[in-house]
Parts: sequence; C-alpha cells; structure tokens
Amino acid sequence: MSVKMARRSLAKLALASLAGALMASSSIAWAQDFGQAPMLDAAVQSGELPPVEERLPANPYVETMVDGIGQYGGTLRTTILANGDHYNLTRTIANELLVRWTPDWTQVVPSLAEEVTASDDATTYTFRLREGLKWSDGAPFTVDDIMFWYEDVFSNPALTPDKNPIFVVGGKPVVVTKIDENTVEFKFDSPYGLFLQQLAYGQGHLPIIYPKHYLSQFHEKYNADGIPALLQGNATASDWVSLFNSKVSVSFQPAYWQNLELPTLNPYVLTVPYADSDRVEAIRNPYYWKVDTDGNQLPYIDRVTWAKLDDPQLMLLRMTAGELDFAFRHINNSTYKSVLFDGQESGNYHFVDVKDLPANDATLLLNLNVEDPIKNEIFNNKDFRIALSHAINRQEIIDLVYVGQGAPSQVAPQPEHELYNEEMSTQYTEYDPDLANQMLDEIMPEKDGQGFRLGPDGNRFTINFMVADVFGLSYPDIMQMVQQYAADVGIDIQIRTTDRARLNTMWYANEQDAYIWNCVGGLSEAYTDVRCYIPFQKADIFIASKWSEWYSDPAAGEEPPQRVKDAYAAYDAVKAAVTDEDRLAKMKEFLAISADNLFTIGISRPMPKYMLVNNDIKNVVQGIPITGNLWHPAPTLSQWYFDRD
Repeated sequence: MSVKMARRSLAKLALASLAGALMASSSIAWAQDFGQAPMLDAAVQSGELPPVEERLPANPYVETMVDGIGQYGGTLRTTILANGDHYNLTRTIANELLVRWTPDWTQVVPSLAEEVTASDDATTYTFRLREGLKWSDGAPFTVDDIMFWYEDVFSNPALTPDKNPIFVVGGKPVVVTKIDENTVEFKFDSPYGLFLQQLAYGQGHLPIIYPKHYLSQFHEKYNADGIPALLQGNATASDWVSLFNSKVSVSFQPAYWQNLELPTLNPYVLTVPYADSDRVEAIRNPYYWKVDTDGNQLPYIDRVTWAKLDDPQLMLLRMTAGELDFAFRHINNSTYKSVLFDGQESGNYHFVDVKDLPANDATLLLNLNVEDPIKNEIFNNKDFRIALSHAINRQEIIDLVYVGQGAPSQVAPQPEHELYNEEMSTQYTEYDPDLANQMLDEIMPEKDGQGFRLGPDGNRFTINFMVADVFGLSYPDIMQMVQQYAADVGIDIQIRTTDRARLNTMWYANEQDAYIWNCVGGLSEAYTDVRCYIPFQKADIFIASKWSEWYSDPAAGEEPPQRVKDAYAAYDAVKAAVTDEDRLAKMKEFLAISADNLFTIGISRPMPKYMLVNNDIKNVVQGIPITGNLWHPAPTLSQWYFDRD
C-alpha cells in the first residue's frame, strides 16, 4: 500500500530539560484510505464493524518499523507458567500509556497523548489526547475515562486504600482536572521532575485502564440500586467493592486477565481468559490506534496464544520442538542456554539479545514489617542482616547454580551505569562465617541442643523462607545452599515451597517471614523503580509494606523509623529534580542512604539474558530492556509479523 504523507518532526522530550517543555506527536496528513487486516474485511462489509478510518483516531500513532512494512496474519505462540505468571501477559500485550519510553530507553515520547506540556516549576502536566481514540468495543476513550479513574477509583478509599507512590509527592496525591474532552491536567503540590519518566514506566497505565461506560455499572456511585441484582448468584463478590475489583484490576493482577468483557486500549483483546484452562488466547483489537508508516492499522499478527505449562523444562521442550514462536521468561538464562543453542534448527528460532536491567538476580528479602514481634525486632537489627550476608558463600552459589555466570553483589546499579558504586555493590559480600558468628553471638548468644540460636523468648529462632521456582533462576537450589550456610552460623531457615499465585496472596496479607526474588533497579530504571532500595510500592518486592503505605499516605500504614524517613526524603528529592545533573546528584545521595540501611541481601549480579524468536518473525527490536515494570516486548509487539513468503 502506498500512502503519501506530509510530516512535521517529532519534538522529543529530553530528560535534561523537563520543565517548561512541550512534546508533541508527529502530525500526518493521509492522502488515501488506511489499510486493515483481511480478517476484519467481512465484519466491515456486513456492517458489524465501521470502516477502518472511522475506527482510528484522527492522528493515529505511527510506529517506526525495525525491518519494514509487515504482512498481516498468523498466530504468535508463546507460553506462561500455570500459576501466578499473569505478569507475562502484561509483558506481551499490555503496555499502552499516555507517554512511553522509546525502545532504547533514551526518550519519553507521546503515545495515547498527542501532546504533553510541563510547567516551568515541574508541578503541572497537561495532556492532550489523540482525538477519536476508542476502546476495543468501539466506545470513545476520552478524558472522562481518566476522570473516572481519578475521582471514582484513585480517590475512593474503598477501591484504593493505598495510593500508588508515582502519583504522590511529599505525602500529597496528584490533583487531576478535566480541561475539555481531550485535555486533562495533572497537578502536584510540589515539583515532580520525574513524573513523565514514571508515567512512561509500568505503573503509568493506571489512569487509562478504567472504561467508565463499562465499569460504572459496578460502582456504587453510579448504580447503587442495581448492585444487589448484580451480586445475586455471584460466588466471588459480596459487596460492590469486591464486585468492581472482580471486573478490573491493574494489568499485572489476575482479575485484569479474567474478564472477557473489559474493554481495552491494548492491541489484542482476550478470547480465552487467564483461568483454569490450559491456555490463554487473544485476538486483534479492531479499534487499535496505531498504524505503520504506510497507514496500515496494527497489529500485524492476528492472534496470540499462551500455553500454560507447569514447569520451565516443559517450556524448553516446546521451544526446541518448534511448538513456540517466542519465549523470554523462565528459560532465558545460562541454565538452559546450551540446550537452547543446540535446538535452534529443530525449533526454527534464534537468539535475540536483550538489556537485562535488574540490580540482582537473587535477593533475600526479609519482611521488616513481619507481624511476629520477635522476628520483627531481629529482622530490623541491621547487624543481623549484615551477619546473614557474611554467612553466604556467593561465589560457590554462582559457580554451582549459575555455572559461573554472575558476580557476588548486593542490590546495586550495574557497573556500566552512571550510578554504579563499588562500595555499595560489594559491602558485606565477603564470605566470612567467623565474623557472622561473632556478630550473631552479640544478638542471640544462646543455642539449643542442635546448635541453632534461641530468640529473646527462649525458643529456636526460625525463618520461614518462601521459595517459588520462577524466572528460571533456580531459587530452590540457591535456598538449599543458603539454608546450610545459615545453619553453619546457627540460624534455622525452613524452606516453604510455593508458587507465585500463593506468594502473591501472602505478600498482600503481610504473611511472609521472608522470600527470595530478583531485584529491579540495575540500569536506566534505577531512577523510576526503587522497590529494592526503599520500601516503595506493593508489587513483587515487599520489604516493608506498612512503611510503603505510610509513604503514600501518612495517615495509613505504619510510621517508619527516622532512618527510613530519611531514605524517603532523599528519594523525594530525586523525584523533584528537574535536570539530569541535579537528578544524578540526588540519586547518588539517595543510594548512599539506601546502602547504609541494607534493606535487602543480594547474592548475584544479573546473568546475561536473551529472547528466543521464531526465524520467520520480523520487526523485532534488538537489545530492548526487559525487567521490572518495563513491560517489554509489549510496546513494539504490534509491529511483529511473520515473513513466510
């Protein structure tokens, strides 16, 4: 398809000069009709769907192709673990935001918003939406939907008891105001120079996932008289709040992927939910708002299917047998690389390099807000955490479990990052059981007949460590070794094997003593995702959930000690900084305070990671970042296509 276009340049927002800046999307004058996927032709001809030009916004987002204009059709076959792996759905097809990072993580650019203006003092951000945006059911997406999120979800304590910290500065939440149908203002009480970068990160989807025309029927404010009828016969909801939450959730929680009726702005809509079946399926969104440079509506690929498998080994077998087109979680590390390398021909795939951004591949996370008062006291003793850190033989773990890939490290930015600090990375990583014993003798000198230390109550001090076999990072094997290292210095660790779904439930109920996980914040997202540097938000990293609640709302949660307040204040200074130079300086100060607190106990610097992609798939971005809440490859998946001519 040949389409003549008149363009004006895209004004990109440089991070160095945020305040007072304007960023605007490219403006394109289309000289002829847009293109659409052949699978939609019959629906248009029958009148079931309007023509493609009526389904697209007036100024659709134009995706820059990696290899060139693609071909329509095909099904992308991928996989997820059977329990608790809903995050992989988000990473694949759900990362549509008001603004977005470019794939190389160098710029924040418009996305659903056509234009963004920041005030000189970095307190006020005005977004103008693309005119004519539509939800996947064809209903208009306007500022009213954002206001529904703000007024009726975010500002409603029944639905949002804990404010997400990216919308809070200095303990005060954002104020959102409707200017007109397509223009909305976000205003903060104090400077927030990091806001657009945060909004372009994973949590930034919150304002744009609540379709008012659909969800208002489940909200007490709009349908109080009709709620009782909706609750009748509903086995999972007992009141309007639980009913509402069963219909929508943030996109990395299961409820978001279980409601086939929920309209979306994503490139695909669910046809088989994330539930009890052996698969999840999604089909193209006919109202998707992006096109290629020839005016063809995206996505190119018709469908996406996820096989739900119980074990990473099954993923490995499916990939090498040619039964999957794409995989990147759970098998993309040194443990499986040799087998996957040998299976490239039989599986018809190749390796694609990615930028792995975590600050640590295996981190011990003690619950500093654990309910047990004795464990709470011990866990919050920094010397205990230092002693446990010295008790671990990191190099032995790396050699035996990670076949030498990685390096002993605490949670810290990676060496190639401007924030790297060798002292922060290496502190307390020396394997020194004698020193660990000496420090523990000062804290819990008494032992039982088996050599395990007794707590202040005279009973054996036991840590129940929750262990889920996720990410292909061999956490069960690591914890078996950590258990023995701890026993050697008198600490009783009991391993409790679980899956991510159960662990997720425990996190939100604050029921865990401790668990092992990976930690974000290793490269560029170190500024925007500090969950492992301070107790920040409730998402995977639950160091101290009550303190993080307090940070978002001083009237909620539990007031932390001064040392933690100082860390929060230091990060607030990072958020307020307007220029790169000031932000870098403030971030270094913050990381120094975080390091001094030793909130977490890191084991290994991340191993090199990769994606596995079918040889026929084109337009795959090389070196994309995959970590934390940067839900890749979702932002560029709509341009993937099968070249099978």
